[in-house]
Amino acid sequence: MADDFVIDVTRIRDEARQKMSEGPVTDTYGLDPQKVIAVLNDVVATEVVCWLRYTRHAISATGIDRAQVAAEFTEHAAEEMQHALRAAERISQLGGEPDFDPASLAARAHTDYTTPDGKDLKAMLEHNLLAERIVISTYQEIARWLGDDDPTTRRMIETILEEEEEHADDLSDLLAT
Repeated sequence: MADDFVIDVTRIRDEARQKMSEGPVTDTYGLDPQKVIAVLNDVVATEVVCWLRYTRHAISATGIDRAQVAAEFTEHAAEEMQHALRAAERISQLGGEPDFDPASLAARAHTDYTTPDGKDLKAMLEHNLLAERIVISTYQEIARWLGDDDPTTRRMIETILEEEEEHADDLSDLLAT
């Protein structure tokens, strides 16, 4: 026997009026916003480091396949920066401050900033594929942790995760050629 779904709209309206300064974070938010903000700031750091690595690799790549590989790196770099900005915007929505401090980016990032020899396109592809695989695993864990307690942040992470999986697939294809 299914329970009837009933919403106490009067209570919700009263609570919403009393806590207007809390923006979109309501009493029904299921997690500690400060913990989510901390996790998202690590996502920001990860994405900025990935943007930096892809950008460096795109600029320094040389060799016969340079144009194709550099174009892929440039495309991925732009998407990584968009991921960072989306996470930063969500941090702001949750009442936090995005942390773009260059002094702590590398320490907070899930991936490393690597600079293989510009002549070694295969090493660049491998370094970026490794980073994408790390990001895929960590973002899967973040999505599971968020669960139903913060569906907005979870959907954002899942959308970014989907793009990271596409990056890994692109890099795998380039390594196979």
